[in-house]
Amino acid sequence: MASLTVAGVAYLLSVLQLMASPRLPRHLLVIGLGLAAVWQLEFLRLPTAHDDDVHRYVWDGRLQRLGYNPYLVIPGDPAVNALHTTETHNLNNPDLPSPYPPGAQIFFRAVATIHESTQAMRIAFVLCAWATAFLLLDWLRLKKKRSHLVLAYAWNPLLAIEVAGSGHIDIVGAMLLVLSAVALLRRLRTLAAIGLALAIAVKILPIVLLPLYWKRIRIRDAALGIVLVALLCLPFLDHGHFPIGSLGTYVQGFRFNGPLFMAFDKLAPPQLLVVVAILVGFVTSAWLRRSERAWSPGSFAWPMAASLLFAPVVFPWYLLWLLPFLISRSSWLIAVWTVSIIPTYLMWHLRAQTGVWGSLPVWVMALEYGLLLLAALLMSTRRTPQEPKIGDDQTTL
Repeated sequence: MASLTVAGVAYLLSVLQLMASPRLPRHLLVIGLGLAAVWQLEFLRLPTAHDDDVHRYVWDGRLQRLGYNPYLVIPGDPAVNALHTTETHNLNNPDLPSPYPPGAQIFFRAVATIHESTQAMRIAFVLCAWATAFLLLDWLRLKKKRSHLVLAYAWNPLLAIEVAGSGHIDIVGAMLLVLSAVALLRRLRTLAAIGLALAIAVKILPIVLLPLYWKRIRIRDAALGIVLVALLCLPFLDHGHFPIGSLGTYVQGFRFNGPLFMAFDKLAPPQLLVVVAILVGFVTSAWLRRSERAWSPGSFAWPMAASLLFAPVVFPWYLLWLLPFLISRSSWLIAVWTVSIIPTYLMWHLRAQTGVWGSLPVWVMALEYGLLLLAALLMSTRRTPQEPKIGDDQTTL
């Protein structure tokens, strides 16, 4: 926890300096990216925890290769015990089938086909993280922005911890979303629609960005994206119906680090509150689409961040979706959130001590969101009437 805190504070100070610096020589950018590669390699050398999600990914990929549907097979069922490997025996929530959408499942199968191991899965995620970095460099070049701002993404501690260390599928969705954004810049509307559709097929979160694409892609491009998602669902149909695995259980019973959701959980059914979280993201997207003069990285980050604030579960790796869009000042507050969320790792320490996954201590959430609120208040005092709107890349909050 001490190391993560130091890394987080150093990261925020570094980003402040990066935002204020003129263009840096190319060799300094290469050194900066090299440092990011070094500490990711160090995390790759560490073993994964026995119940990290990456073990579930390997299990889902293995099941598909063996001809089983991961939405129907329960890992803890004694009847499928022979299907396990040494890396999948201790996967988390063994009494539940997979909750991951079809886009994620296809990725799991692809990696498992090459090599069926958690290490192969983590290497694949690191490759996706670096593909995202190069896409961001292209984005910055197209927008005529300073290329060293890519370090605001590459240096974030969550990238090393949750991609190279634990390994999470969210980075694949983030990569596809950045591909879609760059395609929009290049006016490759079909590719932009495909990228967004695939990102939604990995996890549902980027669906809140649909208003940003209004009149930026053609109807036929949107139709192609819908057809693509439908095709990804076909291999998992069960008697003509698409099973949702444990997604319903996730919405109904999983809770972590979501104070706004917890505040209203006693007043409304969780399914309705999840719809509200999605609507909050939609409204944010629609407002940005209408109000901004030229869309920026913040336009993609803020709607997803708004939805996450109302979500029932906010694990640190969920913020991987936001990391690529920290390359502008309009996303600075979100960068603070990627650091203030670090205290939630205390939960894994408590679970290791007690063997029980309990409730996150209230003081941890108070610290996380209190720091975020404090940062927002400090930034608001620096605003001037002449500053651009939040969607502008040059906004200083």
